[in-house]
Amino acid sequence: MTIQAQQIEESRGSEAIAALKARQKATWEDGDYAHFAKYMEQGAIDIVSNWHLTPGQRLLDVACGSGQSALPAARLGLKVTGVDIAQNLVDCANQRARDEGLDARFDQGDAEKLPFEEASFDSVISMIGAMFAPRPDRVTSEFARVLRPGGTLYMCNWTPRSMPAQLFQAVAKRVPPPPGAISPVLWGDESTARQRLTEHFTNVKFRRKLYPKWHFPFSIDELVMLFHTTFGPVKRAFEAVDEAGQQALSRDLAEIYRTYSLPAGEGGLTLQGEYLEVIATRR
Repeated sequence: MTIQAQQIEESRGSEAIAALKARQKATWEDGDYAHFAKYMEQGAIDIVSNWHLTPGQRLLDVACGSGQSALPAARLGLKVTGVDIAQNLVDCANQRARDEGLDARFDQGDAEKLPFEEASFDSVISMIGAMFAPRPDRVTSEFARVLRPGGTLYMCNWTPRSMPAQLFQAVAKRVPPPPGAISPVLWGDESTARQRLTEHFTNVKFRRKLYPKWHFPFSIDELVMLFHTTFGPVKRAFEAVDEAGQQALSRDLAEIYRTYSLPAGEGGLTLQGEYLEVIATRR
């Protein structure tokens, strides 16, 4: 390949990535993820409380959403910064921090190009977030760059056999990912995650867990509607198909929720979402 041809190919690749990120941004800004995430917040509080986070530490939450994991860390006395691709979620997180008077700030940004200096943080966390960035090698490099040596990375990533993985497959049948796209749930596979982290991290530990306290006061059909109206990827899948396709997608989602839920009393449900907890030390 000539230098000119290589430059053209690289330019096309950059344009494709930019288009993919623009689509991801629009997807996560669609619907009402801040409302959807309320049902995950108690679980996030439990997870953060079980991590070894020390008051006064500088903490970065990558792909922070509306603050469901960053704000609990701020309540524990950490100096919290969050970054997310979706501007409306960043705005929501900042408002929540102001309302509570917490030491936390949130910025719009890219997990593959974090807007922070080297060694700016003692801990980096990402709860069901950075796993969606399209180039995991760049995400890992950025985690390492902004962490001080000896700092700790904490991640929660849906596993390939989890309920959310089945949901993403149902969505992909209606809205196919671009050619060459890497599945986000590979971050939930131990061998893949270890391979991605080994260059920059040591003492890498994994544990498979169920997401705690993921309760919904809904029937199966009501839960389908909640995902349809508030969860961007599902909302977009419904909008991409005709009425028959919407009915088929509703049936698929209902079967997934039925398979991966337990009764929670008074007609409610507890979703069973398996995730891989990753804890690693910056070299």
